[in-house]
Amino acid sequence: MPATPLTQSAAEPPPRHHLCPPWFAWVIDNPFRRWLHKPEEIFARHIAPGSTVVELGCGSGPFTLALARRVGPYGKVIAADLQPEMLAKVQKRVARAGLLDRVQLHPCEPKRVGLSTRVDFVLAFWMVHEVLSAADLFAEMCEALNAPGKLLLTEPKFHVGRAQFEIEVEAALAANFKLLERPAVRLSQAALFGK
Repeated sequence: MPATPLTQSAAEPPPRHHLCPPWFAWVIDNPFRRWLHKPEEIFARHIAPGSTVVELGCGSGPFTLALARRVGPYGKVIAADLQPEMLAKVQKRVARAGLLDRVQLHPCEPKRVGLSTRVDFVLAFWMVHEVLSAADLFAEMCEALNAPGKLLLTEPKFHVGRAQFEIEVEAALAANFKLLERPAVRLSQAALFGK
């Protein structure tokens, strides 16, 4: 059960104030956000039933339940985060929804996600700007991704500028991902990659 770190400096793990703190969960997971970022619209054509999906920096799990429903009873969602408090929130939500059998909680290390399984889809939604090294994260995810798997990178427009987003795109390309498209995601910059 790993979690995900988030900053562009490669020297030290990010101080906790660089991560979205657990009390911030209501900002990233509320009715407006669920209306704004409808998981069915964003992921439907990328995730098949039975898939294994890793949700990097899952936070309090704004997408976890929708992903678990999408992969179905034979699929798996790996909810990965650096903060145990966030994973505890996800565990409660998943248990209430009766989806514990589809979700694996994964605590990340400060410098790596540390997956021990291969995946079919990687979701990096509004979190790469917080990792220690985008290049290392993308290299690790490219290694973990089955062919023809996909990685969806999105960043909030109000927090990550175009230049910074392009640096992240270049880091993904340098890790041997191929840019497939630039999907439209509300209030976000987005890029879909394949192996």
